[in-house]
Amino acid sequence: MATDVKPGKAANRHGGFVDGEWRTICASIVLAACRLACAGPLAPATEDAARLRATYQSLKPQLDHNAFHRRLYLDSRESPSTVTGEIYAVMDYPFATVDEALNDPAKSPANWCDVLILHPNIKYCRVRADGSGNMLTVNVSQKEAAEELASTYRLQFGYDAAVMGPGYFRVGLHADSGPLNTRDYQIVLEAVSLGSDRTFLHLTYAYSYGTLGRLAMKGYLATFGSGKVGFTNLAAPSAAQPEYVDGVRGLVERNTMRYYLAIDAWLGEPPGASGARLMQRLSRWFSASEQYPRQLHEIDRSQYMQMKQAEYQRQQTGQ
Repeated sequence: MATDVKPGKAANRHGGFVDGEWRTICASIVLAACRLACAGPLAPATEDAARLRATYQSLKPQLDHNAFHRRLYLDSRESPSTVTGEIYAVMDYPFATVDEALNDPAKSPANWCDVLILHPNIKYCRVRADGSGNMLTVNVSQKEAAEELASTYRLQFGYDAAVMGPGYFRVGLHADSGPLNTRDYQIVLEAVSLGSDRTFLHLTYAYSYGTLGRLAMKGYLATFGSGKVGFTNLAAPSAAQPEYVDGVRGLVERNTMRYYLAIDAWLGEPPGASGARLMQRLSRWFSASEQYPRQLHEIDRSQYMQMKQAEYQRQQTGQ
């Protein structure tokens, strides 16, 4: 069969395409593959950002009208083996501020320790790097009082690699085991930009337990946790008095709120010397917690401030 080729040119064809066409197509395929490879990690983040913004839109009535005196929605759920607390909140900080504080690989693990130590039951937190990444050593107490580290329970939290996209990030901490025969601790924070000066935040705090863990939790709730309640009101709308959830759900709601208030207090620190910033964080956390005395009041301000200053110093020296 005759082929129409100019003199001096070889008749190289690939599936009906001449060399120049083939090179163009190959280059296009390589470019498309590169874009797909580069976009791979971003695609889930983009979907997560869209999902979180949709959640913000659906929760706007609850965020605008609630008993928390801030744009916040709290939820919790309990199964036979897991309990989960979640907070969604509008933060009056630019997304870049939240992202740099809690998602910067160079600074965030240490920043998370400074956040966690504001919780009255967290007695110590230090970051160490190993072959698999950053680990946070966290000591937890059952009591909201000064305590020697030898009397506390030590958890090892892995710092999970962040998922990031335009105006979105998700970062997590996880520990395989915890006190009272609990396990699989998860602290997960995701955030999405709501414009130039606001960020929508979703905080999840969860852990699991088996039969022994459930029995141990019941023992704790009957002693240290006796009479303590969470935030969810189980009473009928017509009831004269609220009936707040108690038990394990009440416990996880209180701790989820404490961690959220710690994040807010840490982000809201003014510029200045480190000692002044610590005092501001402690004061902001305590003042915020006292808005919910039925659930969160444990000790007075001076006790909290003195206890936390000593614990922060211990945290800095590694003792």
